[in-house]
Amino acid sequence: MNGRAGLVLCPEAKIYDHGPEHPLRPQRVLLTWDLIRACGLLDRPNVDTLPCRMATDEEIGLVHTAAFIDATKRAGDGEPGDWGRFGYGPGDNPIFPRMHEAGALVAGASLVAAEAVLDGRMDHAFNAAGGLHHAMPSRASGFCVYDDPAVAIAWLLQRGVERVAYIDIDVHHGDGPQAIFYADPRVLTVSIHESGHFLFPGTGFVSERGAGEAEGTKVNVPLHPGTGDEAWLEAFREVVPPLVRRWRPDVLVTQLGCDTHDTDPLAHFRLTTKAYRETGKVLHELAHQAAGGRWVATGGGGYQWAKVVPRAWTIYFAEMCEADLPEHLPESWIEQVERTIGAEVPTTFAESPLPHGRPDTETRGVIHLVRQSVFPALGLEP
Repeated sequence: MNGRAGLVLCPEAKIYDHGPEHPLRPQRVLLTWDLIRACGLLDRPNVDTLPCRMATDEEIGLVHTAAFIDATKRAGDGEPGDWGRFGYGPGDNPIFPRMHEAGALVAGASLVAAEAVLDGRMDHAFNAAGGLHHAMPSRASGFCVYDDPAVAIAWLLQRGVERVAYIDIDVHHGDGPQAIFYADPRVLTVSIHESGHFLFPGTGFVSERGAGEAEGTKVNVPLHPGTGDEAWLEAFREVVPPLVRRWRPDVLVTQLGCDTHDTDPLAHFRLTTKAYRETGKVLHELAHQAAGGRWVATGGGGYQWAKVVPRAWTIYFAEMCEADLPEHLPESWIEQVERTIGAEVPTTFAESPLPHGRPDTETRGVIHLVRQSVFPALGLEP
């Protein structure tokens, strides 16, 4: 599966900062880039770094309304206004300085990744700062200003791409891309997440299948709290590979949220880094088997910003560039982070197995329901 892998570096995106008490910390992306560099991945002959840029208003407008873009600019500039109707205010989406510029940098970084893959300079490209999948056309939501995965998908479609597969493995439902492309038969969205009965945003049920000609192209795998590695991987393998191979997208787009981890403070799955390693392998294989190698990856959720996120996303990028990671994290990186946070961090990429969690019967019931509901619409045996 030889190919070139690009890492979008966008240190300017650290201005995407909701404040010191907010769980979405910009340091998680900065530390990821540092760990990738410390592991020597950027020195590999098949790896390039890609500079980011701001998305233009026209590019953001492929997904978001002009009124929302204007409100984001004015709110971030400190103007008074009724910004609550656009999703801004106390709670998940507090107003912060230069909010539009921050969101445009994240969206622009995902566009850089998409452009590098589409024009053939890269086979795979990763924007760790991206994956802000809750933003809606006219409203911020769930820590997300602009929906960069949706912007990248819309940009690809505008440039003649006929079929996109979007795979979202964040613990929260990928509601933004699903809603934005709900009636678009060119986009297959698959989200595997904790059930909306228990977790924000309260959506992502099997019955959400798309509309009109897109009926059956929106797929949700809602799993119960307590789902561990083996149950989650079973659900992923039973649903995602058959759908992507059948869809045969021109480009595979993924959101690689790692708030599925056992220690994440905002959700209730029990995954370890084993699941990330196995998932990365499957997604890499699918990119080559079904999408001509074209893979655009974004980050996403993850609120153990020092102890989990950098390791998870380094594992994914190592898979993208076909590198074997060492067992132990580089000492220099460990020392740097422990000085920063004043606490110990894990020293290895691998983790000890955890108790299974929820019984397999619950997961298999969801798998059966998903396959019965969606697979026939795409010509697959349930």
